[in-house]
Amino acid sequence: MSIDLNSGLIALAPELVIVLGAVSLLMIGVFATGSGVRIVNGLAVAILIFAGALVILMPTDGTAFNDAFVSDSFTRFMKILTLIGSAVTLVMSVGFAKAERFDKFEFPVLIMLATLGMMFMISANSMLSLYMGLELQSLALYVVAAINRDSVRATEAGLKYFVLGALSSGMLLYGISLVYGYTGTVEFEGIAAAVTNGEERQLGLLFGLVFVLAGLAFKISAVPFHMWTPDVYEGAPTPVTAFFAAAPKMAAMALLVRVVMDAFEPLTSDWQQIVAFIAIASMVLGSFAAIGQSNIKRLMAYSSIGHMGFALVGLAAGTQAGVRGVAIYMLIYLAMTLGAFAFILAMRRKGGNFENISDLAGLSSTNPLMATALTVLMFSLAGIPPLAGFWAKWYVFLAAIEADLYALAIIGVIASVVGAFYYLRIIKIMWFDEPLGRLEPVQGELGTVLGVSTVFTLLYVIVAGPVEAYAEVAARAFFAG
Repeated sequence: MSIDLNSGLIALAPELVIVLGAVSLLMIGVFATGSGVRIVNGLAVAILIFAGALVILMPTDGTAFNDAFVSDSFTRFMKILTLIGSAVTLVMSVGFAKAERFDKFEFPVLIMLATLGMMFMISANSMLSLYMGLELQSLALYVVAAINRDSVRATEAGLKYFVLGALSSGMLLYGISLVYGYTGTVEFEGIAAAVTNGEERQLGLLFGLVFVLAGLAFKISAVPFHMWTPDVYEGAPTPVTAFFAAAPKMAAMALLVRVVMDAFEPLTSDWQQIVAFIAIASMVLGSFAAIGQSNIKRLMAYSSIGHMGFALVGLAAGTQAGVRGVAIYMLIYLAMTLGAFAFILAMRRKGGNFENISDLAGLSSTNPLMATALTVLMFSLAGIPPLAGFWAKWYVFLAAIEADLYALAIIGVIASVVGAFYYLRIIKIMWFDEPLGRLEPVQGELGTVLGVSTVFTLLYVIVAGPVEAYAEVAARAFFAG
């Protein structure tokens, strides 16, 4: 269903709020002095919350701007997750900015611009709007990754992300050009219609599909396009790493689901094989490569790679249950990841942050509340029942089994068991090793995020019903016809 321009502007209201807010905050940051950074950061969080309220309170279904922009229940679900990830990241960065001289007003402005790109990615309904949204996000993220110019590690991380990101963008553009050449359109519905009406699948179109999926797989750091992730996660300032692990993953996964379920739906048997391979490779590498990591940020990088593989198991099913599983998985992953990075930001001793896992030794003796919170989150990330992480994997594995993808589900379960080792190792270090000293008191905002995330993870079964119902409505957007 197409909607008129006025309705299209209404559907675009959250994005308009963010872009106007970003421009205004840029001006405030330039001219403000003293506590200007905190003001810009606080206003950025308020604008993102307001945009999220608009997403919820002004639901508009249909397409606009010559079908380049789509709004439905799935876009609203994923936009809310993305906005939560961005807003919480800004909240968590306050204490870090004060302690580590990370007081740059450009950071919240760039986060808002990246979020704007993510919102357009989620609502993309053509290859052109897909690329515009993705590049708007990427250009802001390149700068954010290297925003700490005094750090060699951060500069190296930003450069690696930029070079590999440019490569992935080139692959994506080449894939889009092939798809356009063989279908004669860039609109998702037009591509699906052209593929359906074709007498046989053309080899060039399949190459285009492969290149498009490769470009999008880079954005979710799926194997074999994951090589940037550990270095960027370790080198970038921790609030930036938290942002990379949260919001961009929501938008990129939503875009991947939209592309395969709308544009390439007639080629399901072909993209299923690609997605299943990427899922297996990501799960296996994420589980084994993290075992030897001593830096907790690098460990979270490999953990993220593995979790994207688990989420892709649901997408590989190609069913409504699979899309619902992906939506639920991304919500739970977001909660667990934000909580874990709130803890990492709180890892301070003697005036400085530390990142080595061994430095958490004996934390249960000196700060039992923090140790308990991280224990719950690590058990959940490992998929131990009845915590939220178990149910996330339950939904995607169940969808795979219902789609007769038994081998994929079995490999996923084995990878999950292997991956549990490095989560349990952190728990063992905290509870059974000799203590090294007390951590500094947790900042109020970090304690709040860590507490909320832990409670949600621990008591997910209480809210599982409404979450599953909302995810079911979101998934139905692709199967209503």
